[in-house]
Amino acid sequence: MKVKVNEKPFLPDGRHVVTITEVEEGTSENKNVPFINCRLENEEGFVNQRFYLSEPGQPILAGFLRAAGIDKSELDTKELQGKTLSVEVEERTYEDADGKEKTIKQATNFELAGQATTSNKI
Repeated sequence: MKVKVNEKPFLPDGRHVVTITEVEEGTSENKNVPFINCRLENEEGFVNQRFYLSEPGQPILAGFLRAAGIDKSELDTKELQGKTLSVEVEERTYEDADGKEKTIKQATNFELAGQATTSNKI
């Protein structure tokens, strides 16, 4: 059998400099909360990160935008494409609405590219 792979692997855990290559808009499956999903990638691989446009999600999105070099309170999501930033990739396990355990890759600890530090602070 021949197998053809047309996709990069998920980024390994750790800090990476990534570029936002795709932005999709949608609503959550259970509570219809609007979100934007950003594909963050580099030569090694990619991670998708969903940002919920809810009140609790605002600080997370604000930190992401600041790390991407965007310093305004309103923007067209198309402005995100091509922006570069530094992120930490990690796995997170949670229980979904049906009570099933799920593990996802996620990006956290957003920093300006070139200004990120490791989490091993003295």
